[in-house]
Amino acid sequence: MNDIILDTETTGLSVKDGHRIVEIGCIELKDLVPTQNKFHSYLNPERKVSEKALEVHGYTDEFLSKKKKFSEIVDEFLSFIKDKRLIIHNAEFDISHLNNELKILGKNEIKNDIVDTLVLARDKFPGSQISLDALCKKYRIDNTKRSLHSALVDCELLAKVYVNLLDQREPTLNFQSQDYQKKNEHLKNVSYYKKVILPSSEEIQKHSEYLSKKLKKNFF
Repeated sequence: MNDIILDTETTGLSVKDGHRIVEIGCIELKDLVPTQNKFHSYLNPERKVSEKALEVHGYTDEFLSKKKKFSEIVDEFLSFIKDKRLIIHNAEFDISHLNNELKILGKNEIKNDIVDTLVLARDKFPGSQISLDALCKKYRIDNTKRSLHSALVDCELLAKVYVNLLDQREPTLNFQSQDYQKKNEHLKNVSYYKKVILPSSEEIQKHSEYLSKKLKKNFF
């Protein structure tokens, strides 16, 4: 089963207060390695963004008013995540907002298998900071381009965090290693050797003269 790293940005914290999704980002993983398959969309939430949410992601009402509505991308989104496990940091938040959007359209809730990396991190580092930024710092993952939250950027960071939480080797290193082995497949049956270069007659003569002078110096 392939995994989907998923993240959303919203107009505010709670669906109970009528808050909606303004951005969805998804990155597919195969054997823990990101593939070229991505899903990303900004959304018109059909309501104003709260001041606190604006401070987090920076998406203004004017910017979002020109984007598609969830109803226009829902089929493509559901097709992208179909039969795939979802990897989400603080899954309860994202899933509650996604299910709210689906409920508004009269569609079924998400039934995918879900791995919450917040739970993984809490079990692994009890009592420690386990925000995405804190985990990036812990694992020395460069998050400098995350000045503001962005669903797709957060997915890229979470993909690296997830691999580390599973105590797996960084997948890109393993992937590069496999490429190197493929390129050098023709060498697998070649024994290691050094090329032997015989000295010329002139070099032999000079070496003999050098040894002769050295011996005279040592004995006389």
